[in-house]
Amino acid sequence: MTDQRRGLILGVTAYVLWGGFPLYWPHLEPAGAIEILAHRVLWSLVTMGLLVLVLRRTAQFRALFSHRRTFLLLAAAAFTITFNWATYIWGVNNGKVVETSLGYFINPLVTVLMGVFVLGERLRPLQWVAMSVAGLAVVVLTLDYGRLPWVALVLAFSFGSYGLAKKSANVEAVESLTLETTLIAPFAALYLAWLSMHGDSHFTSEGTGHALLLSTTGLVTAVPLICFGAAAIRVSMVTLGLLQYLAPVIQFALGVLYFHEAMPAGRWVGFMLVWVALVIFTVEANAHRRRQLRLTAIASAA
Repeated sequence: MTDQRRGLILGVTAYVLWGGFPLYWPHLEPAGAIEILAHRVLWSLVTMGLLVLVLRRTAQFRALFSHRRTFLLLAAAAFTITFNWATYIWGVNNGKVVETSLGYFINPLVTVLMGVFVLGERLRPLQWVAMSVAGLAVVVLTLDYGRLPWVALVLAFSFGSYGLAKKSANVEAVESLTLETTLIAPFAALYLAWLSMHGDSHFTSEGTGHALLLSTTGLVTAVPLICFGAAAIRVSMVTLGLLQYLAPVIQFALGVLYFHEAMPAGRWVGFMLVWVALVIFTVEANAHRRRQLRLTAIASAA
């Protein structure tokens, strides 16, 4: 199996698992979003620490602390993914599964914007059209919600930033995720200790089953993130962008068909505009890639 094919399979696995998350987080209530997040970080650290030991990656993990640029990139990744996790858990547990799906639908477009403003890339004409249609969609959805779809926007920009940081760091998934959770874990531990001191912790108050569920947050978090991290350094940004559609499709279907969230006419119009923007973006990206491959083949033949 080629490295690129392995990356594709890992990417599909990551996004399918993320798409099914709305079925998991509600079972962790009555714990609040931040408490769930804190458990997610600490149990992820336990899971990743064991993986580092079992796979004998301790030397590679320690080496990350001596590379300043890589360390700072992964610290930025840790901050953005923590913010993303907190927003996502809160959204799912507060009846906003459809809006969380919107965040991941517009994430590929946000990735393009980051390429423009961070990496200095230039948009092609059809990409400008896609971005304009997406902007119109945000306006329509803002009017429908009566507010900016802030959950969706936070998710899109935070995960786009996470992907950019991980791509730039170019570190294998196990080591990078272990470092990310190591950096965030002290804050999570302090928060859980504070909850326990004030009698507000739900880890032991809801029975053994609930405690076991909270302890699985590490495994549930680590598996798709490892898959994503491994895919991010093996496939192109175009492929990664296309794979990103899987999770929001699953989440949207769950929000509408399983959780029966309201979808008034204005919201449908907004989502359809987003989908039109994604179709334009995807078709243009694939056409551009084919043109580049043809030009490369012609240049090689000459």
